[in-house]
Amino acid sequence: MATIPEIISSKEGKTFSFEVLPPLKGRGIDKLFSNIDSLMEYSPSYINITTHRSEMVYKSTPDGLYRRVSERSRPGTVAVAAAIQHRYHIPAVPHIICSGYSKVETEYALIDLRFLEINNLLLLRGDKAKHESRFTPNPDGHAHASELQAQVNAFNKGFFIDGTNMDIVNDLPFSYGVAGYPEKHEESPNMEMDLMWLKAKVDAGADYIVTQMFFDNAKYYDFVERARKAGINVPIIPGLKPIINSNQITLLPKAFKVDLPMELTAELIKCKDDDEIKALGVEWCAAQSKDLLQHGVKSIHYYSHNAVKSVHSVVSKIF
Repeated sequence: MATIPEIISSKEGKTFSFEVLPPLKGRGIDKLFSNIDSLMEYSPSYINITTHRSEMVYKSTPDGLYRRVSERSRPGTVAVAAAIQHRYHIPAVPHIICSGYSKVETEYALIDLRFLEINNLLLLRGDKAKHESRFTPNPDGHAHASELQAQVNAFNKGFFIDGTNMDIVNDLPFSYGVAGYPEKHEESPNMEMDLMWLKAKVDAGADYIVTQMFFDNAKYYDFVERARKAGINVPIIPGLKPIINSNQITLLPKAFKVDLPMELTAELIKCKDDDEIKALGVEWCAAQSKDLLQHGVKSIHYYSHNAVKSVHSVVSKIF
């Protein structure tokens, strides 16, 4: 499959991508396919698949007690990526994360992905576990996305994590992107340091950047300008999400450390119910999309979790 930068550079005009979650443990893939089907008529360029770490949960036992166990609510990222790429014949981009995974588990995932001819990845540190106050890496895993990069780079060169050589030629190396934060990563002391770490990832081989969601395009434009001045010259793909309910007015800023513009907030609090909020969310996201395209952006990424219908409404207006 073509890499994401190749797709963006080869497309004439505008294009988009979107992100999906693997089905919850025990559920089928039909609902996911239905959601994807609704967006395929607008010709997305690729589809991202999130990865989720295991969390500690309490399970009841036959004697009426509870025991603490590790459970992953959404397994199957590699399998879902393969199913999507096989069914829709466009690149699937699975997320590979540090959080909750060992280096060996990551290596096994890379081996499986190579067998499946999935060569596009998004490398992320990932979030802390819900029971943790701060991010803690797996004892046998990576603490930073840059360390994860190093493992993928070594794999591309034909080396396993123990330093041994692969017996076959790796003729389909992984191309990968990393995350960027127009409003600064929450753990960075300042934007300058954040950009310094981002440039280090690009210098180490990241082929493109996908941004955290934002609701004020001025912050994206400023971020891109700062990045270019810092010597970051790979594609910087803006990530957008339509607001769909009143809870997100406070939830999104808290969970993702982003600001909602006062103009948007003032209109949201006027809405009488979630239907009006959803309509406003589509209108705002569509306006953002149009403005980005008018400013020369060639590709937009949409975060569609719980918002597939809204994303469909947005892309139907734009693409």
